[in-house]
Amino acid sequence: MTDHRWARWASVRGKERTMNHSTKKTKALLAAVLTLIFAAMIMPAPDMRAADHGDAPLADLDRPADIDDVYVFLDPNDNSRLILIATLYGFIVPGEAVNFSAFDPRVRYRFGFETGGDSRTDQFLDITFSPRTATTTPQTATIILPFGQIITAPTTLPTLADNANTPVVTTDSATGVSFFAGETDDPFFFDIPGFNRFVASVLAGAPNAALLQRGRDTFAGYNVQAIALSIPTSYFRLQFTAGNPGANVLGVNFQTQRQRRTVIARDGGITNTGGFTTVDRMGVPAVNVALIPFARKDEYNFADTVDDANGRFAGDIIATLKALGTNDTNIGILAQVAVVKGDFLRVNFSTANSGTGGGNNAGVGFPNGRRLQDDVIDTILFFIANQNTLGDNVNANDVAFRNTFPFLAPAQQPRASGTDDNTRN
Repeated sequence: MTDHRWARWASVRGKERTMNHSTKKTKALLAAVLTLIFAAMIMPAPDMRAADHGDAPLADLDRPADIDDVYVFLDPNDNSRLILIATLYGFIVPGEAVNFSAFDPRVRYRFGFETGGDSRTDQFLDITFSPRTATTTPQTATIILPFGQIITAPTTLPTLADNANTPVVTTDSATGVSFFAGETDDPFFFDIPGFNRFVASVLAGAPNAALLQRGRDTFAGYNVQAIALSIPTSYFRLQFTAGNPGANVLGVNFQTQRQRRTVIARDGGITNTGGFTTVDRMGVPAVNVALIPFARKDEYNFADTVDDANGRFAGDIIATLKALGTNDTNIGILAQVAVVKGDFLRVNFSTANSGTGGGNNAGVGFPNGRRLQDDVIDTILFFIANQNTLGDNVNANDVAFRNTFPFLAPAQQPRASGTDDNTRN
């Protein structure tokens, strides 16, 4: 997307946040926009979960490899460092932390980096974990950096105590890379039932905009498995190319992969052999889960960013957006973000990030990377609705984020008797 379009986006979004959304005029506009969008549906309703937690049939059945979200942003305390975060294994309830909050030693967790402004991944960062030997012993992460350096680090143990354990952060003195892995609060916020109930009301011929304003965070009160790294931006060696003339933009995506052959012995031992295949992948939020037809979701995960740029899924994405009433101008804008150069989150190292909770200064976040506080669903819906206000009335996480690495909020913990469990279903 051209810079002037994103400048316009930042200006428009900034003005929207200052509006009083409780006025009758705004409600009427919202209802009109919603009706326009969904009245245009002439094909079977697309899958509109709009949250990557369980985005495809195969990933749905493989929770340790199921990606929830990916975040990429400059450290607001030091813009010379890049923060990478991936979350997995969604909807862990606090009382099951000890059972479910472990990383699968048979999964390879992989960050991919695009450094030249095209659609081909140039560098990889791979993470694997040792098997658990006891619930009181951390796993060991092995991190292979893009230029071959290897770091090992312990995970942070989950607990059923009143307070979550302090994050264990390991910093490698040679590279300056910091690493964290463990259970945290799920940072994503969105109302899935409210959104889907509104879609159903429109398809039934009785649009009810009030359903979209239900304002309950589906992910509140639940935990995820999180991987986070802090890396000097200079490490990535960005390329001066026609696609990246300032050598200041990095593309990032995340994949979970398994080896192709698994043998389970009579004694329970598991052996994995063969090359790796991708179970789940993610760059820009909501692409697979919201825009790819159900029958092709696994295929999308098995494909790569070059396939994206070659138009393998472009027809399906355009058809979904057309069904949602999106015009050609805004389809082009969304295509620039997630299709033309592949499904990468792209962050500009020259754009300053500041503020609490990982950064909150206006006009800097998604689609310039993605910060924890960025309301990505409202932003995506803004363009789907042809740059008209459209949102789910869930505007922030249920708990505050940390102000320092790893920035993620502490895990939700079991509540005392008679205390609200904090879920908002």
